[in-house]
Amino acid sequence: MKSKRIAMLLCMVLMLCLMFSTTAYAAGSGDVAGAIEGTWSTASQQIKTVVNKVVFPAIDLILAVFFFAKLGTCYFEYRKHGQMEWAAPAILFACLVFTLTAPLYIWTILGM
Repeated sequence: MKSKRIAMLLCMVLMLCLMFSTTAYAAGSGDVAGAIEGTWSTASQQIKTVVNKVVFPAIDLILAVFFFAKLGTCYFEYRKHGQMEWAAPAILFACLVFTLTAPLYIWTILGM
């Protein structure tokens, strides 16, 4: 019974893959590399825009929250033990500065 279910599930997945897949043809000359390069050149601007406007700000927000939370916990540990540990807040701050300035230079490094 269990093997029948697994076989049916695999058949369903195979049918869905076949149903939703499409064949990609290169332009009339059969130049596959040219078709891929053309697709990449049109999609690269969209990828760059999404990364600049969505991915980097999300990472910045997460790092800023972690930075201020860690700074707060370090302050409370300082009040409790009298010793300030700066390593974790410094690393988070360096990562935050890196991701805040990354859109200015990351695309030239990647060649886009």
